[in-house]
Parts: sequence; C-alpha cells; structure tokens
Amino acid sequence: MTASAPSPSFLVRTDSPIGRLELSSDGANVTRLVVESNGTLPRDGEPERGNRVLERAVQQLEQYFSGRRRKFRLPLQLTGTAFQQAIWNRLLELEHGEVISYGTLGAAAGRAGSGRAVGTAVRSNPVPIIVPCHRVLSTAGTVIGYSGGQGIPTKLWLLAHEGVLLPQPA
Repeated sequence: MTASAPSPSFLVRTDSPIGRLELSSDGANVTRLVVESNGTLPRDGEPERGNRVLERAVQQLEQYFSGRRRKFRLPLQLTGTAFQQAIWNRLLELEHGEVISYGTLGAAAGRAGSGRAVGTAVRSNPVPIIVPCHRVLSTAGTVIGYSGGQGIPTKLWLLAHEGVLLPQPA
C-alpha cells in the first residue's frame, strides 16, 4: 500500500488462524481483504471504523475458519481489468475444496495459454479467501505460489482446511 493511497471509508481487523485480517469497505461492499504478513497489516495504526457489511464479513470469516461456512455471501466491489474480473468471477464459481489450474482458469476466461497473465490476475485479487484464489494450482496439481500472509504456508493451510489433498513428492 503506497502512502498516497486514500484511506478506506470503513476498516476493521480480526484475528484468524492464518494471522490478523484487515478488511475494507466503501460502505456498501467489501473492497479489500489483506492477510497479515510478518506481523504487520498495511493500515496498522489507522483507527477502525466498522459498518454492517464488515460485521457480516467478519462473522462469515469466523464461520469459515471454524468449518461452519463453505461459501461467502457478501457484496463485493472488485476493481480490476476485464480480464481480472473474468478470472475472479470464475474463482467465485469454485466450490469449497475445489481446485483449478492456472491453465484451466485462463481457458475458462477465454485466454488459453496465458498462465502468466492468469497468475498476475490471481495475485491481484483484492479479497483473497472470499474470492478463493488459494484454490489455484499448477497444472501438475502443486502449489507454486501465494501472495497472501506468509505465502505458500498460508495457501497450504487454507487448502488443508478445505480438505484438499495435494500430491506428495516421490
């Protein structure tokens, strides 16, 4: 987060098994979710200002982490390119514990063979977990990256939480 980025209208933080989460809202929608990285969040030090949408988001995240929720039902404002929007919308269609490869995701968005662009779109997801970018794997079914929280360990935790069994090295 750059110093010149405007403060969100509404901001809350909550604890989770993968670290603290910071959620932002424009008043009607969830606009951003950040997983703590190395003990910090982008807007640590800014006062919290909650609203009903963020209260619902925190409640649904608590339910997800406790195993009582499999699908989020929240209004989202996802700002990005048309291609990013297509990728994020496809991710929203995935069921709890369902995974997809970068290649399949690109093909579903009409851009077969665009793995790097798909990776960039996935990495740009403004609301990870809610838009389940952790469910994207390599074509071989392995974890090759994650930008949230502590990176790959965070992604592995989320996948294990959803019961995803990954191939083990020989």
